[in-house]
Amino acid sequence: MTASVLYSFRRCPFAMRSRMALDAAAVSFEHREILLRNKPRQMIEASPKGTVPVLVLNNGEVIDESLDIMRWALDYHDPENWRQSNQATQEFIALCDGPFKYHLDRYKYASRYAQEDSLYHREHAEKILHLFDQQIQKHGFLAGTQPNIADVATFPFIRQFSIADPTYFHQLELPALQKWLTFWLESTRFQRIMKKHPIFQESPS
Repeated sequence: MTASVLYSFRRCPFAMRSRMALDAAAVSFEHREILLRNKPRQMIEASPKGTVPVLVLNNGEVIDESLDIMRWALDYHDPENWRQSNQATQEFIALCDGPFKYHLDRYKYASRYAQEDSLYHREHAEKILHLFDQQIQKHGFLAGTQPNIADVATFPFIRQFSIADPTYFHQLELPALQKWLTFWLESTRFQRIMKKHPIFQESPS
């Protein structure tokens, strides 16, 4: 299947999880890598909120939420059964996108939140990581014994936590989560979706 265009930013975790699902579903598209400080006019016209990812389908439909892109792709084709869902799936995605992302931003981007205590937010993000670790120890993955959309939607954000201070992250007592994260980061699919693309150059209007 072919989707028309994906506006993306290589290091954005929301864009990463969308690209993972599109790759798993074998959806082909024109990859338009953008600079967040210089967003293309065509992207803003398609999605005025101005955040990536933005998927523009051949029929003109625009999908501009990463989870919606993942669900759209996996509803089309899901050879690895990632779309399977249970209560744990929804709970862990909500935990990642809500409290964890809130604390992660204030830890990783401390300079943007000068009034905040970055170590306080690191501590609270860490507590959530321990919940993830306990779940993975029990089942192998976040929502069961096989990977599903919860794992794919979550690992890019845990990657962000890990690279904020790699030495600190690797000394934490999170053996199951650290092994799980390595599984995703070393996967051929992740290597493929993280290939660098030239910055999209918009044609003069």
